[in-house]
Amino acid sequence: MANIAIQISKYLIIALMMAYTFSCFSIFTRNYEDEEKRVLIRQDVLLFLMQLLAFATMYLAADDMRILFLYGALAVVLLGVILLYNLIYPNVSKLVVNNMCMLITVGMIMITRLSSDNETPYGTAVRQLVFVVLGVTFGLFVPVLIRKLTFLDQWTYIYAGAGGAALLAVALFAPRSGGAKLGFELFGINVQPSEFVKILFVFFVAASLNKSTEFKNVVITTAVAAAHVLILVVSTDLGAALIFFVVYLVMLYVSTRQPLYAAAGLGAGVLAAVAGYHLFGHIAVRVEAWQDPIATYSGSGYQVAQSLFAIGTGSWFGTGLFQGRPDTIPVAETDFIFSAVTEEMGVIFGLCIVLICVSCYVMFLNIAMELHRRFYKLVALGLGTCYIFQVFLQIGGVTKFIPSTGMTLPFVSYGGSSMLSTMIMFGIIQGLYIVREDEEEKREKEKEAQDGLGRAAARKKRTEVRKNGTKFEEVPRQRTRKKSGTRPK
Repeated sequence: MANIAIQISKYLIIALMMAYTFSCFSIFTRNYEDEEKRVLIRQDVLLFLMQLLAFATMYLAADDMRILFLYGALAVVLLGVILLYNLIYPNVSKLVVNNMCMLITVGMIMITRLSSDNETPYGTAVRQLVFVVLGVTFGLFVPVLIRKLTFLDQWTYIYAGAGGAALLAVALFAPRSGGAKLGFELFGINVQPSEFVKILFVFFVAASLNKSTEFKNVVITTAVAAAHVLILVVSTDLGAALIFFVVYLVMLYVSTRQPLYAAAGLGAGVLAAVAGYHLFGHIAVRVEAWQDPIATYSGSGYQVAQSLFAIGTGSWFGTGLFQGRPDTIPVAETDFIFSAVTEEMGVIFGLCIVLICVSCYVMFLNIAMELHRRFYKLVALGLGTCYIFQVFLQIGGVTKFIPSTGMTLPFVSYGGSSMLSTMIMFGIIQGLYIVREDEEEKREKEKEAQDGLGRAAARKKRTEVRKNGTKFEEVPRQRTRKKSGTRPK
């Protein structure tokens, strides 16, 4: 009976996820605030229904009360996130908040499933929930800081110095793990400074290019950015190095509109990739595993091969929670969590995750385009590119589309540094959303003031006309119905 319930539940979970994903894009077509609110409320209902169904299914399969305790704690935390954002920041993007909660839910479901077989069952899931709480706590303070600190564009070389020093410390003193120097262990928790430095890097590039896009300043900015990338390459943290490189190219091109800069950057990147392949055995091993993981199954290709086997086993609808073998995928909770999700929850579910991430990126671009301050525009663009490119690297690596880079899937993969840095990144975006709302409110007040002056001038003219006894004919003013809420909240 339990097996039948599990098999039925996987189709219901996919249906709920598909309905949620559809609403992520349908909200962009809503023209009125009441329509948007209905869609957002529907998203919350779908989110908590899917969460309830998934944890109930895992409880049926494992018959362990700890799963229900994890479900209750997660439901309370995410309900608190939604209510706090609505209470403290009524003007933030509710779509981004809902998407954040959905991705956290997916991650907690799979981490709970994977940690059931650990030496300390569900210990990883509990730690991830603690990371979520810490991330939310930090994330709630970020929007108000972005709104109040109006001098962030003046700290150009503070960002560069702090970020470069952190990366250099890792390159010099961090222990090597899995062929790369990633970070330090503090109080039993692995801290990866590159996760936080990428935020500082975006702020540095935005501040520098906001000051000037003249050739001299572009050369200086490029040199500092290249230093960040080279330090990461020396640390063999190739995934982070690639993110920094792509983010800088995108921000440089958008700032200067010079195709020559982009072409030169791409050329330099290709040469650097070829040189890295010949200089670092770590890169050569990953390329070899990417080219033919089956031929190298007993060695470097084992991870990618197991990932592909898991995705193929799950097919479109998945095997069902606790019905697959995602624990056979190496580092499934971090680098290969997308494979674990698609094995038990299906490729359709995995595609929905991709689309939810894309909807977040579309929202980030929407914010970037409508901000008036150039510095804020570049920050929103840089953080959005950083986020979506990391998603591409993670999913592309586990599906053999590109060589594996060892990146985590934001909000879904296990990891304190990844969770906290992504929360801060989303908090910055929400702060920029509030700044945009402030700018619009200011423009509306200015417009109302101008309209008021215009009406006062018209009244004065009519008074003068009456005094002169001249016939005065006023053309009736046409009114148009203003659409409210044209951008999703």
